[in-house]
Amino acid sequence: MTAALRPWLASRLAVLVITVAGAWQLADAGRGEVRGLVASWDRWDAGLFRKVAEHGYQGYPDAYADRGVEAFFPGFPLVLALVHRVVPDWTAAGLLVSLVAGGVASVFLARLAALDGVPGPAAVTALVLSPYAVFLAAGYSEALFLALALPGWWCARQGHWRAASLLVAGATGVRISGLFLAAGLVVQYLVTTRGVRRDAVWLLAPVAVLAAWFGWLRAVTGDWTRWFDVQERYWGPSPTPPWEAFATTVAAAREGAQGAEYAWSFGAEVVAVLLGAGLTAVLLHRRAWGEATYVGLSVLALATSSFYLSVARATLLWFPLWVLLAAAGTRRPALTTAYVAVSAPLMAVGVLVFTSGRWVG
Repeated sequence: MTAALRPWLASRLAVLVITVAGAWQLADAGRGEVRGLVASWDRWDAGLFRKVAEHGYQGYPDAYADRGVEAFFPGFPLVLALVHRVVPDWTAAGLLVSLVAGGVASVFLARLAALDGVPGPAAVTALVLSPYAVFLAAGYSEALFLALALPGWWCARQGHWRAASLLVAGATGVRISGLFLAAGLVVQYLVTTRGVRRDAVWLLAPVAVLAAWFGWLRAVTGDWTRWFDVQERYWGPSPTPPWEAFATTVAAAREGAQGAEYAWSFGAEVVAVLLGAGLTAVLLHRRAWGEATYVGLSVLALATSSFYLSVARATLLWFPLWVLLAAAGTRRPALTTAYVAVSAPLMAVGVLVFTSGRWVG
């Protein structure tokens, strides 16, 4: 456990240093106006999660002009509201949730890697140096999702199907990605047990969580498809043929009038989709059917929206990627050197950009 936590905690120290140094050296303000450490992380979706945790999805009209929050699953806001009872500052509470959840995720990522004979700390290092690892530090849902998904998958690899199903159900309550992980869990079950046993009923737990969430939205809005409607109305994505989505995103990345940070982001989204497709192919080649199902469905869903949105962030959730990177780096240390040389600076830039209030992805 200590070996797995070491790179996670070291990366948290690096994020702390980058945040403080960036706030002071990049601030266009006087000394007394420099944003504090916690305030620097009160950006973007962190404020929307706070709205849900503080006011609920219906909210108060005077504090709740943005209705797009129904696109966010309830898991993270619920945990945030609980932690807020102990930590009065909402932003600090979100940072604490991600800190602890990321530590749990690191331990179980290392354990999953060890099952494949891969050094666990190397897999954790690959994850925390991801160009988009800033979202593991922020008060976002990625770290919490991994804190449930990774122990769930580890339990599945051990044949503990009830625990695995309940943990994946928890992950489903945090992000829609849990549904894809649940599909992968079913495939993993069938491949492992080579049949259906009485314990297969537990595999329905993630579906029950999703049904409960959609049922609640139906009860308060009168619309079973409310989640999909909000996604399209407030966030843009709608079902689109993959070739059209690809062309639209590439065009956005190359558009001369596009803001530089958005052009970069769209380019990164294209790279992420191609990476996900390649990862799926590798997993299929290795006969890792459960992992291939999870990653493949995730990529398919993200690549068939009207344009690519938050795919680069979603790479954080593709845990087989970090295990494979660690395995490759163990065989060829030069690959690890190259990965660190490219990814670590991008991770640092991501922290600087996010904490300065600019768009990351």
